[in-house]
Amino acid sequence: MINLIGVVADDTTGANDIGIMFRKNQYTTKVVTFEDDLKLNNDSDVVIVDTDSRLDPPSVSYNRVYKATKSLMDLNCSIYFNKTCSVFRGNIGEEFDAMLDALNEDFCVVILAFPKNGRKTVDGIHTVHDKLLEDSEFANDPVHPMTESNLVSILSKQTSRKVTSVELSVVRSGASFLKNKIAEVKKTGYNYCIVDAETQEDLSVIAEAVKEIKVLAGSSAIAEELPKFLDKELVENPIQTVEINDNQGVLVVSGSLTPQTRAQTAYLISNGVPSIIFDSRKVFDPEVREKEISLLAEEAKSILKQGKDVLVLADNDANTVKETKEIGSKQNIDPLVISKMVSAALAEITEQIVKDLDLKRLVVAGGDTSGTVSRKLGIKGNYVLEEIATGVPSGLALGRDMFIVLKSGSFGKEDFLYEAINHLKNLNAKENVN
Repeated sequence: MINLIGVVADDTTGANDIGIMFRKNQYTTKVVTFEDDLKLNNDSDVVIVDTDSRLDPPSVSYNRVYKATKSLMDLNCSIYFNKTCSVFRGNIGEEFDAMLDALNEDFCVVILAFPKNGRKTVDGIHTVHDKLLEDSEFANDPVHPMTESNLVSILSKQTSRKVTSVELSVVRSGASFLKNKIAEVKKTGYNYCIVDAETQEDLSVIAEAVKEIKVLAGSSAIAEELPKFLDKELVENPIQTVEINDNQGVLVVSGSLTPQTRAQTAYLISNGVPSIIFDSRKVFDPEVREKEISLLAEEAKSILKQGKDVLVLADNDANTVKETKEIGSKQNIDPLVISKMVSAALAEITEQIVKDLDLKRLVVAGGDTSGTVSRKLGIKGNYVLEEIATGVPSGLALGRDMFIVLKSGSFGKEDFLYEAINHLKNLNAKENVN
């Protein structure tokens, strides 16, 4: 009998991404924000600790994941999952090693494929919408540019442990065959076994084969299939009596510069949602920055009080982004720090709006922005509610009574933000968490 599933996720949107996969199988799923002295409660089927460590230095990532795993161990989890980016951005090796070290384990199966979002692994080579990783948009990631597609190579460069992969032909030979192959890999002395997958059916075979393995890692996609093969007695959902009413508009905050989010914000604006743009060039002068934050917050509040929705976004014009980086470079400020400064400014705008209006519905686009906004609002996590699009759910915030949607920058179709607004307006927790 499976007791509890413990997950460590390296960013806020990723935590919710894997959360909705379990939630779709009726598991009560809770996302909790990492703290050094984190104490967890055994009141759900899945507990996900959001370390928000993808952009941290490797040593910081290691320590956070190590401590988060130790906190989960106090709950006596049956399965531990290290949720990472579906294209291996981040401190993958450090975080995988941290979980194994904390558990005193020496083996982990890694499944990175996410077919429903265009991520596939064949012969250990990872593609995004049929493009090699180094030919995809992620090759230009400002913090973790992905310059190769061989997953064994990528992970091996970040860990001293032994890494190998299992090819697709083995997966398609069936769960029993795959299970035996994985056991053979472990016996041979490998620590990380990356398994190919190209379709949802492949993930189902893998889920059946790995259901008894203690440590798993990778993207969230396998979590949609895994519960179908687990012997788990579901706990009573603690959020069935919650109801939130608010006649004000929905606030959408975007700090992502990905092509997907650019298209989503453009779609929102084209459909009549007022937009308020934060000029990222103004983050460097404290006085100018504070004046801009207050001005934009007041403008947004005026619109929301009328029951209208509003979009607050960092200026994603290419020239503005370029000039922001140039200003930062002259002040010896690294691009990652600039990105965090912009997220912090958006978080301050959001805080002023939410607190002054007691706002109950919020959408945030961008992983780092989502984490920064959540911390600023005192949100300690959320119960996962309903899936709006693949890998993107709504949630009931912990630490503040509000419905939230936290979206990865690269997830969702063009109309996602528009659909998220309508979803939150129609959401009633009583009706949707049973």
